[in-house]
Amino acid sequence: MDGTYELFRAFFGAPPRTSPDGREVGATYGIVASTLGLLSEPGVTHLGAAFDTVIESFRNDVYPDYKTGAGIDETLFAQFPLAERAMQAIGVTVWSMVEFEADDALATAAARWAADVEQVVVLTPDKDLAQCYGDPRVVGYDRRRQILIDEAGVMDKFGVRPDSIPDYLALVGDSADGLPGLPGWGAKSSSVILERYRHLEEIPLDPVRWDVKVRGADKLGTTLRTRMGDALLYRFLAQLRFDVPLQEDLVDLEWKGVPRRPFTELCEELGFDRLPGRVPKWAD
Repeated sequence: MDGTYELFRAFFGAPPRTSPDGREVGATYGIVASTLGLLSEPGVTHLGAAFDTVIESFRNDVYPDYKTGAGIDETLFAQFPLAERAMQAIGVTVWSMVEFEADDALATAAARWAADVEQVVVLTPDKDLAQCYGDPRVVGYDRRRQILIDEAGVMDKFGVRPDSIPDYLALVGDSADGLPGLPGWGAKSSSVILERYRHLEEIPLDPVRWDVKVRGADKLGTTLRTRMGDALLYRFLAQLRFDVPLQEDLVDLEWKGVPRRPFTELCEELGFDRLPGRVPKWAD
């Protein structure tokens, strides 16, 4: 689970709520209630939630214009540590990312355990996670829109294979992550070229040699020749890491129910009086 996305979704989708001590906790309530609903669904056996605890990551050291926490509502940002604690209180494994991003943790987990389970479902709408869906055992799911995406879905949506997604984002850009892309390279031209050549370094620098037709090929080729260094940097930033040092084994992610005492104490602290009645299974 992309905990950062789910917390944002709860913040903008759930009504404000104040704890007995005056803190705003509406987003925390929302993500916990939503996760309890998820855990009540059949087939959900293991769950890990990754959070961008400090928003910035190693990518900001490489490219300062990469996404930061600037502009995030303070009442939302203040709930990040609280939401992580609340998820732990309902028995969910939490990955708090500082050096890496939450998406890196999700990619690492999906790659590490795909062979050991029936299916890994990555709960996020983020485009960069699409690079993981080349494995038929790994799919993405947008909970808000209730859309499942697999390798065929990636091809249908972006026009490229999952392993070309970083190249695609390097050309097109990704405003969510602060990647500007290359001028003139839109979704259509990028997908046509990458469907044929797959990766940046395989694209002939002289557009005369392209054996597919795209509008404005000469200008696109000039931009690629002069800005290839930028494109390769953007691709590096868009490539997810699969080496995040997650400490858990698969058995640690198995959800065994909500630990009664930690959760009831948290609910009392935050004024979540109705949530214990929505617990699908208690650990004890």
